[in-house]
Amino acid sequence: MSDYDVVVAGAGPVGLLLGCELALGGARALVVERLTEVDETIKAGAVNTASAIALDRRGLLPALTEVQERAFSGLRQFLKGKGGTGAPPPRFAGHFAGIMLRGDLFDASDPALAGAGPAAEVGLVPQAELERLLERRAAELGVEVRRGVELAGFATDGDGVSVTLAPVDGSPATDLRAAWLVGCDGGRSSVRKRAGFDFPGTPPEITGYQALAEMTGTEGLRPGWNTTGSGTYAHGPVPGRVLVVEFDGPPADRRSPVTAEELQAALRRVSGVDVTVTGLRTATRFTDNCRQVTDYRKGRVLLAGDAAHVHSPFGGQGLNLGIGDAMNLGWKLAAVARGRAPESLLDTYTAERHPIGAWVLEWTRAQIALMRPDPHARALRKVVVDLAETVTGTTYLVGRISGAWHHYDLPGDHPLVGRSAPDLVLADGTRLAGHLHDGRALLLDLADDPGLRAHAEEYGDRVTVLTAACPDRPDLAGLLVRPDGFVAWAADRDGGGASPADALALWCGAPAGVR
Repeated sequence: MSDYDVVVAGAGPVGLLLGCELALGGARALVVERLTEVDETIKAGAVNTASAIALDRRGLLPALTEVQERAFSGLRQFLKGKGGTGAPPPRFAGHFAGIMLRGDLFDASDPALAGAGPAAEVGLVPQAELERLLERRAAELGVEVRRGVELAGFATDGDGVSVTLAPVDGSPATDLRAAWLVGCDGGRSSVRKRAGFDFPGTPPEITGYQALAEMTGTEGLRPGWNTTGSGTYAHGPVPGRVLVVEFDGPPADRRSPVTAEELQAALRRVSGVDVTVTGLRTATRFTDNCRQVTDYRKGRVLLAGDAAHVHSPFGGQGLNLGIGDAMNLGWKLAAVARGRAPESLLDTYTAERHPIGAWVLEWTRAQIALMRPDPHARALRKVVVDLAETVTGTTYLVGRISGAWHHYDLPGDHPLVGRSAPDLVLADGTRLAGHLHDGRALLLDLADDPGLRAHAEEYGDRVTVLTAACPDRPDLAGLLVRPDGFVAWAADRDGGGASPADALALWCGAPAGVR
């Protein structure tokens, strides 16, 4: 017997989202976090399209939109302070290695980005705001979140994990049992280290700072990303936000607090502007240490988010990669923990997420190469800048940053299989995303086919069956959409094709009997 099905170490966005997904799947989850409050340290400033789509599928798009509106208000204030008109900011398009991508050059009709729905309009969502949103969502779902508690140790056996939890206030430690343990405890993950995961990669070569600071003499700082002869700096998109990167090796000490004098010296060296830092609201150092575990699971212990992969933070890829991990793992682990699926289902977690993590590592390494101050890198950067100033170049870069191209190698030959489901608008005005809020698989019957619907009868309430029409896609006969929103089976009206029986058995576990 276990106290919990799953203990999740870390209540950042990844750990909280994983807790929510486990709850939707019926698993008893405990999320523990050393910090007593949401970490206000400035980190990722945006979610990509893939993350916005995932959160839309859980009913969180209205809340994300509200967060973005507040962020836009801060951006307008910042731009007005820099001599702008206060007009609405341009469409958020992102950057690649500090090369700003123009929204007016982005071809939104590109097939790789089609089908995202209204989630494609959401991007500017700071990490701390997302964490607060997910904490509220976890509370609504009844997820137990204990703050001020850290994982002090654990031991695994064939039946589960014995976990020791220690309150940070010095109160006595407690022991409990769980069937599974997931480390979502960041790049310095104690779960990863204690479990002995292999963590190969490349060493760091930069020292970076990101801060919200009180400063004077900032008139000479240019907004946005700027490359100089000694490094890179960014100013904005909110008042007081600065980022500085120097290519002189990693910091000697990453753990000591960043001082105003240290940030000021780095900013002056890179920008050439005599800025004075008078105070710090939040400040952190970072490097481009680039590593990934070889397997995301080791027996009863799994990893997600930065615990499984670390890299430079440019573009906020770490946050978005972690959200994808949580969406992929949550429903699978819940199904296994509740006895609805074999343990082998968890093997698909590494198989599906490791290649995407490896791509992100390469993507961030490429950005570091373009940001170096040496003449060869600067020559290459000019070439990429020229490419980024074309519609084709911008569309390619934005498309990759968006994450919407991510797909899994799943059985089946239909073009939609293994890809994120398009957000179909059905004849009754509802969107496909709206039918995924409960975290169940969805069998969408678009041809009013009783034979198709009969395949799902054995699975009871594990599979939502919906018969509908979709005027925009008259070619489609049906889709089986996994709980994470990826297409497991699809068929066209004129193509026949295999039944969804094999896909249902693979992804939805053992049948539960006829309803």
